[in-house]
Amino acid sequence: MNFLLALLLMLAVPWSGSAASPAANHENFLHCLSTSPAANVSKIVFYTPANPSYPSVLQFSIHNLRFNTSAAPKPIVIVTPQTTSHIQAAISCSHKHRLHLRVRGGGHDYEGLSYVASRPFFILDLINLSSVKVDVAARTAWIQAGATIGELYYQIGTQTTTLAFPAGVCPTVGVGGHFSGGGYGLSLRKFGLAADHIVDAHLVDVKGKVHNRASMGEDLFWAIRGGGGNTFGVVTAWKVNLLPVPENVTVFTVTKTIQQNATGIINRWQQVADRFPDDLFIRVILDRTETTTNSTATGRASFNSLYLGQVQSLLPLLQRDFPELGVEREDLIELTWIRSILYFAGYPTDSPLEVLRSRVPLTRKRNFKAKSDYVTEPMSERALEGIWRRILRPDIEDPELIFSPYGGRMSEIPESSIPFPHRAGTRYKIQHLVYWEREGREATDRHVDWIRELYGYLAPHVSKNPRLAYVNYRDLDVGSNNGAGFTSNEEARVWGVKYFKGNYERLVRVKTAVDPRNFFRNEQSVPPLTAWK
Repeated sequence: MNFLLALLLMLAVPWSGSAASPAANHENFLHCLSTSPAANVSKIVFYTPANPSYPSVLQFSIHNLRFNTSAAPKPIVIVTPQTTSHIQAAISCSHKHRLHLRVRGGGHDYEGLSYVASRPFFILDLINLSSVKVDVAARTAWIQAGATIGELYYQIGTQTTTLAFPAGVCPTVGVGGHFSGGGYGLSLRKFGLAADHIVDAHLVDVKGKVHNRASMGEDLFWAIRGGGGNTFGVVTAWKVNLLPVPENVTVFTVTKTIQQNATGIINRWQQVADRFPDDLFIRVILDRTETTTNSTATGRASFNSLYLGQVQSLLPLLQRDFPELGVEREDLIELTWIRSILYFAGYPTDSPLEVLRSRVPLTRKRNFKAKSDYVTEPMSERALEGIWRRILRPDIEDPELIFSPYGGRMSEIPESSIPFPHRAGTRYKIQHLVYWEREGREATDRHVDWIRELYGYLAPHVSKNPRLAYVNYRDLDVGSNNGAGFTSNEEARVWGVKYFKGNYERLVRVKTAVDPRNFFRNEQSVPPLTAWK
């Protein structure tokens, strides 16, 4: 055994008593990596529990502290590829030594599926594949799958003021998972989803072969644009079209408490938000605050808006179509599109654009649980009052609901265009969230039970048969595959139709064609028609 290989295997030995003991499969996996003809071993970087950097590398991209505990399963190895050949080597060695693979981009999976598994596994962490190349003249960008949407925004914003991309508001989110589930932001009513504007991709398949759009075929290219991550292969890069925006856009946030008729204004918002001109997006964030008079808790609705136009045209539109909100000239801020990204991310709008490149979130990491719903008809004020009662429960640390309007371009794109199906007929989407800092089982159970009870309460007021959900707001409560990987198509359909509606069956056909033995899998990945061991 040569010196370098001996050194690698020495670092592979975990701490005494760890569940990841130095079993043959992981030593053989490391040996396979180090000797693979598909990669140069001197350039493969990986971490085992014996490596002092292992905890920091593992935890850096964990954004839900609910899965950053001593009891959470840990990977035997974290591989951080720097080239496509490293990914090919990892896939090949995973096959040979039956070590389960999880792919991590930004680490924002709501249920931790990119870095937690119930069987021995390794993480393929794409953090080093993070370059973004913008072509302003062609109005396109190539984005490596480990990049964040903040990096994408930075590269666009430093090169042009009149092109944009319709992705999310959180700059630390990885493009890999974001695009794989559809991905949306505050310009979805104008442009649709991020995945609606993907025009090419590079993917490593189950056999280690590298594809672009032409070689993978249109069925697989369709599936990876919204069919969920870690299912069909490892996407290493995406090509997207950039979209024109005005030199200046307008933003505002207006808050109303229950005492200021928040309930009635939300009720009116339900009637008009999906019918505004498609340049206008107004979402509503429901949480709680203290009253100014006696410091008691009350419900607060924050009307948070992006308008792809100037103040002079927005103000009369709001006064005509949504006077109940009471927006005044001093509420409106006109700025460039890239500065609006800073605004919605929570940064001062005069911050240097470099802050968008940071992978460290602006707010502290916490425990959280999330759910999602789609609303087709306005709920009553009485139903809204029931939401407020739950938000005001004093033993729940930080509850929040976000209502995001649809309509506009979202209603024009056919629901079979990509796997994401939630289009015409949707008034708005609800994201249910609850955050907490207190550690321990009791606190976790209390907050998870709270959001499940809220979810049950809302059942009469949201979509039905099936009750729909958004795959990027991952929620194992709506259904889960067998963790051992033997899930049948019938079992997976329980959750699959909630995320994908009628597109689920096509996703299964694609999966069966490209990964019939279900190598790429997690608790909510689309399985092939036949379950394999």
